[in-house]
Amino acid sequence: MTRVASGRAPQVLIRAAKSRGVARTGTPRAGAARAAPDRGAQSRVIRIIGGSFRGRRFRFADVADIRPTPDRVRETLFNWLGSRVHGARCLDLFAGSGALGLEALSRGAAHTVFVEQNATAVRALASLVEEWKVTGARIERGDALHFLATGAVTPADIVFLDPPFAAGLLARAASLLDQRGWLAPGALIYIEAPARDALPALPATWQSTKAKRAGEGGYHLFARAARGASDA
Repeated sequence: MTRVASGRAPQVLIRAAKSRGVARTGTPRAGAARAAPDRGAQSRVIRIIGGSFRGRRFRFADVADIRPTPDRVRETLFNWLGSRVHGARCLDLFAGSGALGLEALSRGAAHTVFVEQNATAVRALASLVEEWKVTGARIERGDALHFLATGAVTPADIVFLDPPFAAGLLARAASLLDQRGWLAPGALIYIEAPARDALPALPATWQSTKAKRAGEGGYHLFARAARGASDA
């Protein structure tokens, strides 16, 4: 189970990744464009489904490009992941609201790194982590591709990979994950992508284990096989 600190607030590490010389991708910076009209408080509320924070609700930042994974899909995903979540090291790329990484921590993940570029979303997530006294969370503010290309690598057991649908970042992110050693042996990779489009070419070591469609979204779970296993 995730340990919830009592008596003192946890340390929340927020690091701003350097992006000099790298094209900006992913969620736009706050203030770069006028935000979409307020979608209302109820439409921006997320509920944690299981674990130590089960039933808790939070309001995510009102940022146009944040598209949280729906409750029903998250429930299906964590049923797929099952006991693999407990004690896992997780990486939540293009984190947005942070719902996937928070759900993992609630269910006993040892550690989650959240990577998000939008400053408003990062502040909201950091505030929530402190308010709930979440342990095991690290927040990296910056471009996800730059983080994968230049960051200090710690292999993850579970990766949540949910880039903005129209940004065309999935293939590059997958390649960096595989080539730079971000994936532990047998790692599980969860992908969200437009259901109407075929997935781009993914690393040969990634084996599809689950897939489902809900509305406009396609939801996929891959397992990384040992190198050479895909050629057997």
